[in-house]
Amino acid sequence: MTTETVPTAPIPTASVGRYRWVICGLLFAANAINYIDRQAIGVLKPTLQAEFGWTEVTYGDIVFWFQAAYAIGYIVFGGLIDRIGARFGYALAVGIWTVAHMAHAGASSVLSFMLVRFGLGIGEAGNFPAGLKAVAEWYPKRERALAVGIFNAGTNIGAVITPLIVPAVTLAYGWRAAFLITGLFSVIWIIVWLIVYKRPAEQPKVSAAELAYIQSDPPDPAKAMPWLSLLPYRETWAYALGKFLIDPIWFIFLFWLPDFFSKRYGLDLASFGPPLVAVYLISDVGSVAGGWLSSHLIKRGRTINVARKTTMLICAIAVTPVMFAMYADSVWLAVALVGLATAGHQGFSANLYTLPSDVFPRRAVASVVGIGGMLGSVGGMLMAKYVGYVLEEIGSYTPIFVVAGCVYLLALLVIHILMPRLTPVEMK
Repeated sequence: MTTETVPTAPIPTASVGRYRWVICGLLFAANAINYIDRQAIGVLKPTLQAEFGWTEVTYGDIVFWFQAAYAIGYIVFGGLIDRIGARFGYALAVGIWTVAHMAHAGASSVLSFMLVRFGLGIGEAGNFPAGLKAVAEWYPKRERALAVGIFNAGTNIGAVITPLIVPAVTLAYGWRAAFLITGLFSVIWIIVWLIVYKRPAEQPKVSAAELAYIQSDPPDPAKAMPWLSLLPYRETWAYALGKFLIDPIWFIFLFWLPDFFSKRYGLDLASFGPPLVAVYLISDVGSVAGGWLSSHLIKRGRTINVARKTTMLICAIAVTPVMFAMYADSVWLAVALVGLATAGHQGFSANLYTLPSDVFPRRAVASVVGIGGMLGSVGGMLMAKYVGYVLEEIGSYTPIFVVAGCVYLLALLVIHILMPRLTPVEMK
């Protein structure tokens, strides 16, 4: 890694305008809703296991089919959003996952739960390709990590809200109502998104100065890039393998953390809310701090290469203590260890998500993100099978947390080997 400075756009002042942060706010809200819908089944896992008699392997299979759909959906939405744009692509993705999420209320068998989770995975796969496409349209490179860190923090807000809303609705009206009521949030978001979102040059509320700042990076050619044409590039595989390694760890936290607190510390639907809220609030700090740190280093004159990888190294080290979470004597010590790990993951992810827009032209960003998301979901499928087997046969989260603690350093090593310098890709 080198420390030379690189030319950057002027630092914006208040006179430039701030409308781009309205867009970031909408992306933040979409991610919060996305994670409410995704995490609801994890919060309800003990309840659903008791009602339907699921084994750990059965639950792992249900998660497996969500991940399978997520892998397929990432490829589909990656190319689709590069063609039709973030505005309609995002609305389509949210519409699909909303229908599937609300359909959970009618599920009554393992097969029906697999089917609705499959539909949810297809729709939710469009979330990050569309969001990152919007960031690439609305932010110059120097601000993208911060923007991604902020909108990615919405995932943690969703994860905070879920253990507060879902148990309360479930205890009052039953678990089926929890899926119906939370699904209404997405309907409202789609309406607001279609009204507000336009490309910067088409949005009259964007000042000339802000538009010039947004467009301060060199322009990209207009021709679209089919995703198959991106496979020969090492940069594509650096991002995709990074996602393959770290995404499954986040899915562990999302789908099994309530079960961990239930089995290890005897918490139930009425009591594991505060520990989960604390974990994801800590995650929020990591997401924003990870995005801020690399952007700050760039403003201080560091290269994008140094800024991104230094931040990712710090975040990877922060995850390692989670290996000892199973041995924590108190639930709050476990919360601290797991929260530090989830914060490290989110900071690492905020920078990993910016790599495609750092090195690829805008027309290829969503497709590269789609390829990476697919591999991340394949990793999640394998992890779902692994976790189900470990819990069924061993009954301990220790082997799972050991894997989680080691993966991020390995991911950074793979990224650095394949992409030693974050320089723009020469597209053929």
